Amino acid sequence: MLGQYCSVPDASSPYGRRGERHRAFVTAPMRGPGLDKLEQLAEVVHEPWTDQEPLKIYDGTGLAKRLADEGADILVVEADFVDGPVFELPLLAVAATRGDPNNVAVAQATAAGVPVLRTPGRNADAVAELAIGLLIAVARAVLPADRDVRELEVFRDGTIPYQRFRGWELAGRNAAIIGYGAVGKALEWRLRGLGMGVMAYDPYVAGAGHDLEAAVRGADVVSLHAAVTAETMGFFGEEQFAWMRPGSVFLNTARAKLHDMDALVGALRSGQLGGAGLDHFDGEVLPAGHPLLAMYNVVLTPHIGGATIDTEARGAQMVADDLERLLAGDVPLNIVNPEVLGSPTFLERNR
Repeated sequence: MLGQYCSVPDASSPYGRRGERHRAFVTAPMRGPGLDKLEQLAEVVHEPWTDQEPLKIYDGTGLAKRLADEGADILVVEADFVDGPVFELPLLAVAATRGDPNNVAVAQATAAGVPVLRTPGRNADAVAELAIGLLIAVARAVLPADRDVRELEVFRDGTIPYQRFRGWELAGRNAAIIGYGAVGKALEWRLRGLGMGVMAYDPYVAGAGHDLEAAVRGADVVSLHAAVTAETMGFFGEEQFAWMRPGSVFLNTARAKLHDMDALVGALRSGQLGGAGLDHFDGEVLPAGHPLLAMYNVVLTPHIGGATIDTEARGAQMVADDLERLLAGDVPLNIVNPEVLGSPTFLERNR
């Protein structure tokens, strides 16, 4: 409890110190009961960045100006860059609807006595479900089969579709999940529900294996779910693709920077891989003429893993719940820098 630090007497009150009503500037896509709750806690100016035409992503200077213009003391973002002049303002909190708020200068926030909130796992189910969709689409040749129907080429080149699109079932096969965080765990039980054996690899998570080669060599499907760090940048390359079983499937619904693109193309061309499903590319697009665009055993989606209404509702609920805890003098569950709650700057601002 932080009741000794914060004198806000009623968690449901939309008023800050000295009876001033809190005001939130929100650029994150939010909906559902969580958004309703946030609107009870504060006056909300909601301008989702995804709804702007053209798209607008603020930098620190732009955000600081909007916050000042709106008189807002709460900031909730998803894609904007929060730094510099933002932390010269008397903010109650900054929330980022992301598992890793790497778009927020947390050190600057901490120095300014501003709590930073995050929403870990808000999109875990959504990304895991897309990974399953990509896997089934690759294993059962859903996209080229759909193409043949649309092009009136069901009997393309005098063959029958049963011949061209004969695949393999997932039940009884093995999968390796590389990165055993919220998404990896959400994917694991789904794969097991399909009858697959699962081995997870993550050297930093209890309950996961620590031998990457063993996990990859024993799998018919390899799915990447690691965070991008200096250690993981491009870590899945030519050697790792060579470990994979001939004809196996590679999935990456995390970030393109985790795998070596040239090595992936080579493994697909050689037949080492039977297919791949990818939900992210550097810059969000593949350049015209890229080899993957001509490969019908590869399913490509443009970073839509978390694009569900449920993700937006879950993120809104997590932010609103933690803001309620903060206003009540409690420690938010998903605070990045809890040390600020006892800092002189925070105490002065909220006494």
